[in-house]
Amino acid sequence: MRFFGFFLIITVFLLTLAPLAAQQGTDLPREFRSFSLGMSLDNLKENLINDPFFLFRGDRDVSFLPARDQSLVETTGSSFISRAFFQLRDGEVFIMSFTLNTTLIDHYSIFTQFINNYGQPVYLDPSISVWETETTRIAIERPLTVKYIDKTVFNDILDESGLIESNQVRQRQDFINEF
Repeated sequence: MRFFGFFLIITVFLLTLAPLAAQQGTDLPREFRSFSLGMSLDNLKENLINDPFFLFRGDRDVSFLPARDQSLVETTGSSFISRAFFQLRDGEVFIMSFTLNTTLIDHYSIFTQFINNYGQPVYLDPSISVWETETTRIAIERPLTVKYIDKTVFNDILDESGLIESNQVRQRQDFINEF
């Protein structure tokens, strides 16, 4: 119980520092190595082939999703990276997710590096740490996955799904009203 109280105090303290980090104007990176949010599918495939940390097999690692012009590139990694996922919309990357090899690298090292580079996270709990700006969100999830998200594209998708859902709700009610 003491540990929980101590953890809660530390969490509250860190969360109170988060607005200070955001006020410092710390820009978050939109890239990792040669990969960046907004890059094209062709550039992504070329960079995966040329990067020694990935074991990209070409087009068989690319899937097309049922949603509007979305695709997913999933590939295995070597050394520090176990797996990577790149989600694209309209031919451009809007989510990059890197699952790291926890036998070679630990959560604390990555978390500490992010704090040193970008300040305190804006959200912190035992399972996730989040840094964000108006356009970018970076999360470190346990056991050890680092995600880069283009918030503009992601929010557009959420807005569209809300419109689709509200239209479905209206259609459902119209159907029920016919009885």
